[in-house]
Amino acid sequence: MLAFSYPATFRKDPAGRFLVQFTDFPRAATDGASLPEAMEEAIDCLGSSIAFLLAHKQEVPKPAALKRGQKPVPVPLWIGPKLALYWRIRELGLNNSELARRLGVRETIIRRMLDPDHATKPEKLQAALKLLGQTVVLAVEDAA
Repeated sequence: MLAFSYPATFRKDPAGRFLVQFTDFPRAATDGASLPEAMEEAIDCLGSSIAFLLAHKQEVPKPAALKRGQKPVPVPLWIGPKLALYWRIRELGLNNSELARRLGVRETIIRRMLDPDHATKPEKLQAALKLLGQTVVLAVEDAA
């Protein structure tokens, strides 16, 4: 099972703001006035970074291992299932047309499923992942 969270470093700057940098997304950075605000901003920044890569059909790295001093930043719920489908399609070496054929839908449906700006119904993403041998599992943890 793959956890959908990415390691990030949270550092306090001299002005007292928390700066956030991601191991897997070196160009992505954000900050917040408090640790909770920095985490909210980090989640948003992470979602935007993943969405940009998906929209431009670029490789989205799998999360690196969490190292000492880092915190896991969860992938936003709106993009997580799309990312899972994107990775699975690539792992299996499928193209959109082949997945569409297997699902019995038009290829444009698959493009929309992978489009970060399209509000795809979760059930459609779950059905596609199930067809490809995966299932979505939702977990809830106590906040740290």
